[in-house]
Amino acid sequence: MLFVDLLIQGIVQGAIYALIALGLTLIYGLLRILHVAHASLFTLGGYVGVIVTNQTGSLTLALCAAMVLVGLLGMLIYRVAYRPLLDKPPLVALIASIGLFIAFEEVFRIVFGSYGISFHNPPLRAQIEFGGGLLLSYSRILIIVMAVSFLSVLAWLSSRTRTGVAWRATVTDPQMAASFGINVENVRYLNFFIGSALAGAAGVMVVLLTNLAEPTMGAVASYKALAIIVLGGLGSVRGTLIAALAIGIVESFGTVYIGHILDRDAIAFAFLIIALMLRPQGLLRAG
Repeated sequence: MLFVDLLIQGIVQGAIYALIALGLTLIYGLLRILHVAHASLFTLGGYVGVIVTNQTGSLTLALCAAMVLVGLLGMLIYRVAYRPLLDKPPLVALIASIGLFIAFEEVFRIVFGSYGISFHNPPLRAQIEFGGGLLLSYSRILIIVMAVSFLSVLAWLSSRTRTGVAWRATVTDPQMAASFGINVENVRYLNFFIGSALAGAAGVMVVLLTNLAEPTMGAVASYKALAIIVLGGLGSVRGTLIAALAIGIVESFGTVYIGHILDRDAIAFAFLIIALMLRPQGLLRAG
């Protein structure tokens, strides 16, 4: 039963990592930009989730508000920070992104305080018992359901719609896509909206588990997300999902069996280092 419990915990954590890292993968695949400031959008999603839930009592409204607001901010970041730099070397955009990440942390600290905020009445804390004495909180069940739902919708969007075809064509050859009448700019804006909205949803999921939104909650998440997209194969959506789930499961089991030697984050990065030493090109190729 311990094995099943740890496996479920790993899947929950991996699902959250997947939603964070997937936005990075989408943006890198389209623009070849390492969007470090993406972690700030994840943090903002956590804050919006707590504030809206406390004010309205509706977690559903909080999740929708977080995804929409964070998605719109992602589009604004592209318009203001990245679009003017597209003709510059990638390092310039990376430096701008790091600057944005640091600035957002300070804004969160000034606006919301250094110690973070929590739910007045934490939602979905009740547990349900399955066979064999396995207990699962409703929050963990909801996180798994939401992650699967979001990823399924994204898979359908990318493979079954004209928008998805336009996105894949723009990733492969932007100039050729433009010559066929695809509005490349609209595809980029949509890409930033979707990737950012997923990060916002992940932020809400994390505060459901921890009951704390604080200014630096995106710091470790940003490092792990960057490492995950490298391990998955830069630009590979499937590779990112596999890598994220692997990290979540390794963390879950590692904290029990070697937690007295390494903490959770150290276990994750040790696994990433070993995996990249064995397969430096990543798990899957982009595409």
